[in-house]
Amino acid sequence: MTFQPIDYSAYQTLHITRRGVNGAVLDIQMKALNGKLPTAGHDGHRELAQIWRDVGSDDSVRCAVLRGEGLGFSGGGDLALVQDMADDFAVRTRVWKEARDLVYNVINCDKPIVSALHGPAVGAGLVAGLLADISIAAKSAKIVDGHTRLGVAAGDHAAIIWPLLCGMAKAKYYLMLCEPVSGEEAERIGLVSLAVNDDELLPKAYEVADRLAAGSPTAISWTKYALNNWLRQAGPAFDASLALEFMGFAGPDVREGVASLRERRPPSYGPVA
Repeated sequence: MTFQPIDYSAYQTLHITRRGVNGAVLDIQMKALNGKLPTAGHDGHRELAQIWRDVGSDDSVRCAVLRGEGLGFSGGGDLALVQDMADDFAVRTRVWKEARDLVYNVINCDKPIVSALHGPAVGAGLVAGLLADISIAAKSAKIVDGHTRLGVAAGDHAAIIWPLLCGMAKAKYYLMLCEPVSGEEAERIGLVSLAVNDDELLPKAYEVADRLAAGSPTAISWTKYALNNWLRQAGPAFDASLALEFMGFAGPDVREGVASLRERRPPSYGPVA
């Protein structure tokens, strides 16, 4: 049977190519549009949520690799987008739906996903990076969930997967304090699948992807589906965390968080609401 591949040329913030036997591995690179790090602006956030639906429906794809361009894997949300979310209810509700879709689309994509994390790994990119089926980090990678530093609850992927990967005690420590985790430490505590030397990151990610692409598609897909029921069970915790995060985008703390980041100073938050 001959399949008609999906046309990925419409994606503007993702550089998408094919590799491996019969182009069965989709190489998805988040673009560093600022020349330094990939950041999730309006288009980037939407595309990072949408791509997994296309990967799942593309019968010519057997595996996908997600990686970043430039100095790191991902630099988090664009501050202009954050400001728009704080100022505009319509933007906030739209991005809330995209954030929800991003998590569930990765979980429900029936193709295996391999992530290759180098440098800073923050924000929406980190969501897909840690939810990937096989996550591989450079030992020098710097993984940070920056929500509380911004002044909002740790939503996105945090509540649904960090406790399952590294335990509740470690999850609370890193999520509440926005403490950076090196790739080497992330492997030690179980936050990522593997940590490798920096120069071995991409070769290892491609090696794993090629092995997955050469395996039984039904066996691998159904194994992923069954295992991801652990994440589906955590759906209510995720939905609550995401709602609380986006309620925070309507509050005063996020405005101070954005201002402090722009001014490169420590934030000064007000009293507990």
